[in-house]
Amino acid sequence: MSAAPIAYVVDDEPDVRQSLALLLRSVAIDVEAYASARDFLASFGGAKGRPAVLLLDVRMSEMSGMTLLECLRVEHPWLPVIMITGHGDIDMAVKAMKLGAKDFVTKPFKGQDMLDRVQEALRDSPSREDAAVAPQTKGPDARLDTLTAREREVFDRLVAGDANKTIAYDLGISIRTVESHRANIMGKLNAKSLVDLVLVSLER
Repeated sequence: MSAAPIAYVVDDEPDVRQSLALLLRSVAIDVEAYASARDFLASFGGAKGRPAVLLLDVRMSEMSGMTLLECLRVEHPWLPVIMITGHGDIDMAVKAMKLGAKDFVTKPFKGQDMLDRVQEALRDSPSREDAAVAPQTKGPDARLDTLTAREREVFDRLVAGDANKTIAYDLGISIRTVESHRANIMGKLNAKSLVDLVLVSLER
């Protein structure tokens, strides 16, 4: 019998910790919750062969989630991390992904969306901590191949942080056309936000 998965929740807001714990336990995922990054580091000794994921708040006192993420890339690179923030932006998402985060979620989030992201991270989690020590590579995201040439142009400009108005002017098309392309891109890439598009771009 395979070991039950476990999720570590690190967030300085008690309500967030409680709601995430209830959500995850409802689908038989064990939960350990911590009020600070320091508390987590002091207690964490590895998942002992269990599929695991860390849900980590970006902004916390004493030690931020980004600082903890940097520490984990050295000490526990096998552990998939989902960053959570109420103040997400593209630059922060890019930095988190470059530091090794698996995903980036902004508050408020829908319960099912969070569960889907957690389950995906658990599927990618190695059954043993040392399984992820070897370098891993990812091929280009095949979903990008579904975009038309014009949609790909708009996609590249969106993830670069350009506004719809700027994209429309530079490409010689209307703002409404840009918005239409953006909607098509979001649908084809199963993206719910601009941050999701950035994550797809970083996987290329």
